[in-house]
Amino acid sequence: MVPWAISACSSASVGRRNLRNTCEIHAAFDPLAPSRMEPRGGHGPVVDLMPTPTQDPVEVADQVVDILLDEGWEPGSVAAITTGHRHPVQEELTSLHGQEGYLERFWAGDEVFYGHVLGCKGLERKAVVRCVNESIVKDRARERIYVGMSRATDRLIVVGDPAIIREIGGPEVAKRIGIQ
Repeated sequence: MVPWAISACSSASVGRRNLRNTCEIHAAFDPLAPSRMEPRGGHGPVVDLMPTPTQDPVEVADQVVDILLDEGWEPGSVAAITTGHRHPVQEELTSLHGQEGYLERFWAGDEVFYGHVLGCKGLERKAVVRCVNESIVKDRARERIYVGMSRATDRLIVVGDPAIIREIGGPEVAKRIGIQ
């Protein structure tokens, strides 16, 4: 366990409690949170980074989803959430089933959920592959990375170009997810 995760879980009580995320996930996105929260979600694995400075982050995110499924995660416990363009699976499902049918698939919880961060606020999955698939920093970028990271309750893997992630999240978030 890394020292900042331990200190994050033993911090003094503040007004709001984070019951959703493990302490490790909370510690990774805490610098981005709009207000201080006390992490109360227990402990879990550290947040992993899959750097993709020259690769397509969506392709790498899909590979990470496959790895999670191979590890035994139930498909309905896994989400791949993008920040830039929508994931091709999301586009396909929305085209086939409409927005309402697409969201019904999320609530059914039977398969991997592919979504865009702007449509995921308030939603969660046990394991989230956070795909930072943008090449420039856009409006609300910090909010989008925060929302996407905080959707994971137990396991979070961040996929993307480390330079973009650092630019969006700042040096503290970069350090906490393993960007040197």
